[in-house]
Amino acid sequence: MGTTGKRGRGRAGDAYRRVIGLTGPLLPCVSFLGRLPTATIQFGSVLLVARTDGSLATAGLTGGALALGQVVCGPLVGRLADRHGQRTVVLAFSLANAVAVAALVAGALARLPAAALAPLGAAAGATVPLVGPLARARLVALARRSGASEATVGAALSFESTLDELSFVLGPALVGLAAVLAHPACAMAAAAALVATCGTAFALHPTARATAPAHRAPGRPVAPAEERPAPDAPARVPDPPDASAHARVRAGGAGRGAVPPMRAPVEAGAADALLPAPGNPGALRVRPPMPRCVPGLLAALALQGAMFGACQAGITAFTGRLGQADQAGLVYAAMGVMSAAAGLATAAVPERVGAGTRWRLATGAALVLSLPLLATRDLSGLYAVVTVLGVAYAPHLITVFGLLERAVPPSRLAETMGVAASALVGGQALAVAVTGRLAESHGPAAAFAAASTAAGLAFVLALAVRPTTYAGEPGNAPHARVADTRPR
Repeated sequence: MGTTGKRGRGRAGDAYRRVIGLTGPLLPCVSFLGRLPTATIQFGSVLLVARTDGSLATAGLTGGALALGQVVCGPLVGRLADRHGQRTVVLAFSLANAVAVAALVAGALARLPAAALAPLGAAAGATVPLVGPLARARLVALARRSGASEATVGAALSFESTLDELSFVLGPALVGLAAVLAHPACAMAAAAALVATCGTAFALHPTARATAPAHRAPGRPVAPAEERPAPDAPARVPDPPDASAHARVRAGGAGRGAVPPMRAPVEAGAADALLPAPGNPGALRVRPPMPRCVPGLLAALALQGAMFGACQAGITAFTGRLGQADQAGLVYAAMGVMSAAAGLATAAVPERVGAGTRWRLATGAALVLSLPLLATRDLSGLYAVVTVLGVAYAPHLITVFGLLERAVPPSRLAETMGVAASALVGGQALAVAVTGRLAESHGPAAAFAAASTAAGLAFVLALAVRPTTYAGEPGNAPHARVADTRPR
């Protein structure tokens, strides 16, 4: 058992070293700090307006408008990044978001009415630069272009999901700390400064070239893409020995941050590239369609968000009934820390356990581990149950993001990651609104029952949806969907 554990930790360590080798150490730091404001402004806007206006209704309206702006415009940000490249889009939205957040802070301090604060909140949400989803798309593009194995791609997704978890644990904690020690406006102002500086640094990092749009002259042949394995199939392409993309690039004289040459144009992860239509080299085809499995995967993410939102509402109501409402943030943090740890450990799972199997295991675990919430009676029991439940959260996200990455055309990867982020945020926001009322009327158990119901529906989806993989074919065929025919 000890030898197996050491071997698993060794696999995970090697995988993460290869992931860092693709980017260098600076990009993960910048992307983490760049996504921290997204986790800060949602909670911070509610605290800020509640402090300055004194009305929880106005605070909720402003926070809801912010979430709605992000849900509606998130896919647009991803699509623009696919079409124009991440550098231009992230730079523009980072600066716009800094201005919008600063305007919201100024409006709240000026005690503007709800009719003015709601549009300011919507603008702050609509301009979120989606550093997290775009960092995920960028890292996957770098891994694909370097010829990395499926294990390295999976480790990249695990790494990015862990950074997301840490940001969503740390962000609200920092806002709460600022509200106690100073004023929520301080946290919001810091978020504006952080998104302006670190969002800009993320946009200008040399690896942004990995997702630059590919432009081809009409009639130019399209190089075939490497075929991707089915979701349940083990990786067939080994990692180059000793090999980070940076090591190979530096050997050729390039500096840190340089991007290795593309092996196949459609694997760039860049966007709405102009592809010659089959049989007519002069005609151009854009925006290949999404596979039919994608809505099911997005629905799974929305249900995951709904589960987390329902747990939030239930935890808040539970701690409030015990007269220890200040413990709610610590309970969330315990779940987030455990989820982040489980996400990092996902890279140690053997490759023979395919993505489809992992999806079913993660959703089944979420369902089973959520049921004890219904019988929880004291704070120590709540800590224990919620902490263990965190084990299922990040692995589910990592697996579904991996299935989406394999399913969608590379030219629509950033758009898909944006839609996925919107599905998560939308599911969580809707669940918080609905189950918050349930918890007030019928107690925390009603919210926890809604969380278990969402987990059960996600498990049903995992059993019913049959993910496909995207693969380019020789010649001018823009894409093909390959069924996962591995026995279930």
